[in-house]
Amino acid sequence: MRSSNPVFSRRFRGNNGYAGFNAAPQAGTAAQGGNPYAQQPANPYATNPYAGGGPDLQQGYPQAPATTGRMTMDDVVTRTGMTLGLVILAAAAGWGLNLPVALGYGAGFVAMLLGFAQSIFLRKPVPAVILAYAAFEGLFLGVVSKAFNHYAQGAPVQAVLGTMLVSVGVLIAYKTRLIRVDRRFTRFVTGAVIGFVLLMMVNALFAVFGGGDGLGLRTGWLGVGVGVIGVLIGAAVLALDFKQVEDGIQYGAPREESWFSAFGLTLSLVWIYIQMLQLIGVLNED
Repeated sequence: MRSSNPVFSRRFRGNNGYAGFNAAPQAGTAAQGGNPYAQQPANPYATNPYAGGGPDLQQGYPQAPATTGRMTMDDVVTRTGMTLGLVILAAAAGWGLNLPVALGYGAGFVAMLLGFAQSIFLRKPVPAVILAYAAFEGLFLGVVSKAFNHYAQGAPVQAVLGTMLVSVGVLIAYKTRLIRVDRRFTRFVTGAVIGFVLLMMVNALFAVFGGGDGLGLRTGWLGVGVGVIGVLIGAAVLALDFKQVEDGIQYGAPREESWFSAFGLTLSLVWIYIQMLQLIGVLNED
């Protein structure tokens, strides 16, 4: 189960099926029932919810029996708390130490490289890499947040509150099935993330070589619109992360996979916070 966050990762894909779950498992194999984590004996509750006809995880169907070494909600909560806690501590350090803006952006670049390494090149979750990502990302956020606070007083606090509200809203919408995470939803969100990131990269290149605000995507009413779209994309990615956690628990994923879930959740929350911060900054422009 790879990270579902399409900012850095490819949604888990197998050779013959969506999300790494073969749509037509062969009889008598450990993969029977579509469970990518199945071992002998096969999990009797494991089916692919994306393939149709599988048990609805939100309609009270029984979950997989507890098994030693299997991922649980407690594992996900604990590891997510560790990564987010490290992000917050590092952000506080970056803010309090008055680090130069250039150093903050350097930390952000290192965090991006670590994120790519864990999502694309490493076959298994490496806690040291994930925690290092959280530390460097936190330094970046601390420096950037303090810079925003200079011309938009209170923007970081407002961005934190906005991120919390969006996260709670997505969780409620997911649990009440207002958001249905299926193949079409996943393809749409992945395409939206790729398009948004490429657009921001082009805007940054125009700003570097052409001066000014680039294409003007972060100023004025256009900037407000782009900021809102960025927050909505982050919210959609967060719904993918909730689905990944639920699938991992239902299928009896190995316990180490909870690090991937924590990594994905952290990426999504950081994305939403940054978009919120930029949106608030645009709204506070004179």
